Amino acid sequence: MKKISVIIPAYNEEESLPILYERMEKLMASMENYEFEILFVNDGSKDKTIQIIKELRKKDERICYVDFSRNFGKEIAMIAGLDYATGDCVIFMDADLQDPPELIPELVKYWEDGYDDIYAKRRSRKGETWLKKFTSKMYYKVLQKLTNIEIQRDTGDFRLLDRRCVNALKKLRESQRNTKSMFSWIGYQKKEVLYDRDPRVAGSTKWNYIKLVDLAIDGITSFTTSPLRLSTFIAIPTFAILFLYFVYVIAKCFVVHEMIQAYQAIILLILFFSGIQILLFGIVGEYLGRIFNETKNRPLYLVNEYNGEKEMNEK
Repeated sequence: MKKISVIIPAYNEEESLPILYERMEKLMASMENYEFEILFVNDGSKDKTIQIIKELRKKDERICYVDFSRNFGKEIAMIAGLDYATGDCVIFMDADLQDPPELIPELVKYWEDGYDDIYAKRRSRKGETWLKKFTSKMYYKVLQKLTNIEIQRDTGDFRLLDRRCVNALKKLRESQRNTKSMFSWIGYQKKEVLYDRDPRVAGSTKWNYIKLVDLAIDGITSFTTSPLRLSTFIAIPTFAILFLYFVYVIAKCFVVHEMIQAYQAIILLILFFSGIQILLFGIVGEYLGRIFNETKNRPLYLVNEYNGEKEMNEK
């Protein structure tokens, strides 16, 4: 009997967990030919999330959990789930039930057909603002143009991964993670499944635009050095404009006999080139910051408990 591990990162999801378990219980009962493991990764929740998970485990041993020592973020929670999952395949799913568990049988069907990475693509996104949908669309367009690997658009973390994909992802231990891009980077045989994303069943989203911008920067700088080439792309037209500007100034002096104040030209040029330098230094700083974080070689996360047992290992 094949085993399916469902990995669910959770941060302050006490309201969603009972509803989530109820729907997962019905799903597991309908798929009798498979063994299930529901692995929660508690990402330093401040509410009763871990207590509820422990209560669920007491009545159902298919429930497992990894309890972080503090909040490390969803990206780190996902790699922790891969480290502890024991299934022949894993399925990533959000605790807020925006990803419907009822889609899992279809994901498993394509897995049995031989696909390694079956990802759920959003056909519609209920409960999300127009601005969030627009910025998400533009982000994927920019990321696709900057990278040399194909990035799946309008996809989240809801997907099924074969064990060989899991083993490949476990080898990628960088601290600045963007798992969505990593799914594309490892390759293997992929299959798209369309679905309508539901609104949250309870609580409020833990993502704000500051966190989303940070995630976007991680995605771009983790998988491409294209921003570093901006210096070349900006320098060429800048010098072209500068040359044309001086031609214009000289021509105006000789033809119209109208002198331009020197201090105005100097101020404009200083501001123009200072802005370009600041932009380029910022880009280089982003990459240097990531080099700094990687050279520290710290563990990605620390675990407080795994299924009730105190953990002493670092990952």
